[in-house]
Amino acid sequence: MKNFSLLVLFVILITSCKIKINKNNLQEDIFVDRVNPFLGTGGHGHTYPGATVPFGMLQVSPDNGISSWDWCSGYHYSDSIVAGFSHLHLSGTGIGDLTDILFMPINKKVDLTAKTTSRDQLPYKSSYSHANEKATPGYYQVYLEDPKINVELTSTQRTAFHKYTFANGDKQSVVVDLGFAINWDKALKTSITIEDKYTISGYRFSTGWAKNQKVFFVAKFSKPISETILTADKKIISGAVADGENTALQLFFNANNSNELLVKVALSSVSIANAKDNLEAENFNFENVKSKAATTWNTALNKITVETPVDSLKTMFYTAMYHTQLAPVTYSDKNGQFRKENDEIVTAKNYTAYSTLSLWDTFRAENPLLTLVAPDKVSDLVNSMLAYYDTKKILPVWTLYANETNTMTGYHSIPVIVDAYKKGIKGFDAEKAYSAMKATMMQDERGLNLYKKYGFIPYNLLDESVTITLEYAYDDWCVAQMAKALGKNEEYQFFLNRSKAYHYLFDPATGFMRGKSSDGKSWNEPFDPKHSNHREHTDYTEGNAWQHSWFVPQNVEDFISLHGSNEIFTKRLEQLFTESSEITGSNVSADISGLIGQYAHGNEPSHHIAYMFNRAGQPWRTQYWVRHILDTQYNTTPNGLSGNEDCGQMSAWYVFSSMGLYPMNPASGEYEIGSPIFEKATINLQEGKTFVIEAENVSDKKFYIQSATLNGVAFDKTAITHQQIVQGGILHFVMGSKPNKNWGLTK
Repeated sequence: MKNFSLLVLFVILITSCKIKINKNNLQEDIFVDRVNPFLGTGGHGHTYPGATVPFGMLQVSPDNGISSWDWCSGYHYSDSIVAGFSHLHLSGTGIGDLTDILFMPINKKVDLTAKTTSRDQLPYKSSYSHANEKATPGYYQVYLEDPKINVELTSTQRTAFHKYTFANGDKQSVVVDLGFAINWDKALKTSITIEDKYTISGYRFSTGWAKNQKVFFVAKFSKPISETILTADKKIISGAVADGENTALQLFFNANNSNELLVKVALSSVSIANAKDNLEAENFNFENVKSKAATTWNTALNKITVETPVDSLKTMFYTAMYHTQLAPVTYSDKNGQFRKENDEIVTAKNYTAYSTLSLWDTFRAENPLLTLVAPDKVSDLVNSMLAYYDTKKILPVWTLYANETNTMTGYHSIPVIVDAYKKGIKGFDAEKAYSAMKATMMQDERGLNLYKKYGFIPYNLLDESVTITLEYAYDDWCVAQMAKALGKNEEYQFFLNRSKAYHYLFDPATGFMRGKSSDGKSWNEPFDPKHSNHREHTDYTEGNAWQHSWFVPQNVEDFISLHGSNEIFTKRLEQLFTESSEITGSNVSADISGLIGQYAHGNEPSHHIAYMFNRAGQPWRTQYWVRHILDTQYNTTPNGLSGNEDCGQMSAWYVFSSMGLYPMNPASGEYEIGSPIFEKATINLQEGKTFVIEAENVSDKKFYIQSATLNGVAFDKTAITHQQIVQGGILHFVMGSKPNKNWGLTK
């Protein structure tokens, strides 16, 4: 009997241990717990903390109500006032727009006819504290201190869900303000209709960064509306419909023995009917929607798993993974329809149309990352760009709600398409894509007329001439690669020759790319490589000569030869990181941030530079500087990004680099090898395959690669191809505290 009792006790002990282990494993798989959506909401990160799902149409998030650069997303962590919760937001951009269709719960009647010139005059604003605020992927919560209302938000792909919990006995009310606007945005024409005792609908037409933005909406409430106050252009309107430049509505609800009021909201760029079609049939089961959003995010974050004993590294990695899947955003409706800039309504057939294509930023690492973690989305992105081309006959630069903003330089839809094609992404017409690329680079807009005439862009004829020339040269190289792949050999040679335009601008005496006159001989004088003048009377975009002289990712070996030798090149490259961080000029670009010497990690033109040592025979310097950037330019606080997140690019750099890879030439189908920080990173590929990157002995002191094997075979190269990765396998590094200057020298 005693032995039986001991046996039972032993079984219970083993079972309890097993349960505990399984529970711990389960916890380890809940990747959403590792994400901090407040990371990047401070400093110049410009991210938002609100609720969305991967690439979701809606981003329901708090708006502080301030118009300022650091409030481009509508929210900044330094603030403590909330104006309301709108349904469209930008993640990490340097220009502010959206924040459409503002909802705000309140516990008293307010005067919506009072004219307001600042958020301080908004009658429905409230204070809040970060101590009573929470955000996880797909969920946001804040307690409004003034009306004593708890707000919770979650979302599906096309429907936002609100849950308001009022204090006992308080009036239950919601303000909807379609005139609310911050930053570049301005309402032009708005309308609200009270459809029935549970439903309102309307539209908001606006101008801003997107010059022609049309948003239609429908909202359903869990309780019947008991009273309404409807205004148009600050005047009370009788009846059920209000039209004007600035319409607003206050709704009141009977408590019905419940302190909770639930709302669901859907949008469309096409019509109210489409918004209704987009509205989830799901009843007001907020917790169910929240749980589904978390599950969706968990699946998305699981595309890459990392192992490290350092919790802060996990937070930074999974938050970066989260940020890389916020944009681009779903734009087409459930029935496939979407609105173009010219107001044409078209239907996305067999694909989902996407908006918010921040291509100057994202072509570098964000779009290449999507070929690994969301390859099913990539052909949709290409088709979205080709739909734009159908109207404009030019590929997009930076599209927002189907509007061409023409923000930034180059035509970097081109490398995104070439990257997809070279990696075997199917689902788009390659010949049409090539024709679109060729037509784009042969037209005359945005300085291409000068580029074609002179072979470069003269500084005396167009601002930002150096940056634009270098980026057109890269775009040309990309077109050449597509031409070659499609057997168009003459066109391949034509664009390949044009892609050497950087030769015109390289000054061997200084080692910098410099502005050259239309005479083909004279440099722009006087020359100060540290000088910055933001977006006007300058040769460089949001930077200076130190930061913009390295953009030749298409032919680094030729670029090195212009310097004279590997030694001269690496000496100048090392000086970039060790030079003083002084930036001269009276109108210095605010985008120059995250400085290490003159290297500016806070802005995208610097992102590939540390990997160029690999091509000059000194990969250990790449390993040193990449690890230094990882350690100094990211942290787990709201100030955890050293510059604008820019729709995922800042975080994509971290995702790639922390694994030990980076697409230095993002349309080459290759990844440069840097310095992995995780003991193990597993990329979960399609068809159940995995690619594992192991870093034996890695630590904050042991970041130099000593040796490597790929699937058990010695590996001595500083680059690996996309095809090698997607075949699956194990890339194993042995790390050490001192550089192995003999590793990685095999061509």
